[in-house]
Amino acid sequence: MTRTALLVIDMQNSFLHPEGENTYPKAQEVIAPVRSLIEVAQAAKTLVVHVADRHRSGFDDFEQKYLPEHCVSGGFNAEFFDGFGPQGHASEIEIVKRRYSAFFATELALFLNEQRIERVVICGVKTNVCVRATAQDAFAHGFEVVVPRQATNSNREHLATASLEDIDRYLGQVVDLDAAREMLT
Repeated sequence: MTRTALLVIDMQNSFLHPEGENTYPKAQEVIAPVRSLIEVAQAAKTLVVHVADRHRSGFDDFEQKYLPEHCVSGGFNAEFFDGFGPQGHASEIEIVKRRYSAFFATELALFLNEQRIERVVICGVKTNVCVRATAQDAFAHGFEVVVPRQATNSNREHLATASLEDIDRYLGQVVDLDAAREMLT
């Protein structure tokens, strides 16, 4: 049996709340599929990693060369969207990142290796940025990569489509939601 973890990427107010600083209309479409993956994982006591993009106010941040200041720690936009983030289950943790990938300069690879995880199911926002960067680094760290197509999207549909094609061709598998649910049990 392959030991699997669910990585839930950036399900925060910034992207999902109607008043979020980086919200986009299609983001709402991932809420129900991502919630369903979390529920299946929690019921099976599968590790769930809630990843949050958070930055410090008033300090230089390399991402600001490409994106305006966003997800400032302690602010509304950096908080998890209602119903997301750790809910007190024994099989869930939080990882805070400052770059697109949940692996870059975090303890994620170390922690997953300590838990003997072999496969990661990656969902959340946005397909062509944080989900793809996380998938690429998961592959580089030797994890089997799975992305459920219904549980991720972007405000740039053509880039989301291209990213899913790249992930499926070079990094792992892009699967339907039901197949991902099965892998989490």
